[in-house]
Amino acid sequence: MRRRDAALRTTPDKRAMKIPYYQINAFTRSMTGGNPAGVCALDAWLPDNALQAIAAENGLSETAFFLRQRGGYGLRWFTPTVEVDLCGHATLASAYAIFKYIDPKAGNIVFATQGGQLSVVRQGELISMDFPAWTLKRVDAPDALIQGLGVTPKEVWLGRDYIAVFDSQDQIAGLRPEVEHLSHLDCLGICTTAPGQDADFVSRFFAPRAGIAEDPVTGSVHASLVPYWAQRLGKPKLRALQLSSRGGELFCEARGERVGIAGHAVLYLEGLIHC
Repeated sequence: MRRRDAALRTTPDKRAMKIPYYQINAFTRSMTGGNPAGVCALDAWLPDNALQAIAAENGLSETAFFLRQRGGYGLRWFTPTVEVDLCGHATLASAYAIFKYIDPKAGNIVFATQGGQLSVVRQGELISMDFPAWTLKRVDAPDALIQGLGVTPKEVWLGRDYIAVFDSQDQIAGLRPEVEHLSHLDCLGICTTAPGQDADFVSRFFAPRAGIAEDPVTGSVHASLVPYWAQRLGKPKLRALQLSSRGGELFCEARGERVGIAGHAVLYLEGLIHC
């Protein structure tokens, strides 16, 4: 038996457990855009290895697992290879599933996560998340970053991720990174960003150490990008685009020690996971 099969066998009587499952495209209005997130509605927490095995089997950049609890919901996120402590698009997707299928009368949700308490509210067609604002420190560009991106950024900042700042949207769109070099950097991911032509700023995000060559849309990195661009552009409300092949749109707001990150979501499929 494969290790993943063993992890998914969670019931001693070998009867299949059926988990409601939704695949939702976040930060888009398109069935073929945004960042697909798997969302699993649990009645009780499964063992960590079972959660990881489900995420690996889904093969999406993130699979979220939520569980109703007093005062809101518990929420966890897994890439195909690791658990992460903050994820934007899978939080938005989880909120969309709850608002649409679990608790349609709700106007807001409170999630308890490893990254702290997160609140989410409906704003018409938008779903708006309240995230912590992350601070950055300016650093010299590591050799692996320059080799991986194939060009030297104008500025480099470091927080949870490396933030490589360029002059133009065209430079971001034209990057062809060598992810093997980027995988040597001690960080979750590498974000490239620049002023936008049709938005306030644009970005792309690469996380090879988390099993993601390029993430379609990365809500969590905007916890770093929004304070940076709000200060640089002198405006608290910002519209952002992520320039992956699928593309994504984010509506952001700098709120001091917090940031608002909002977007649309679209259901792609729903069904049951048998494990």
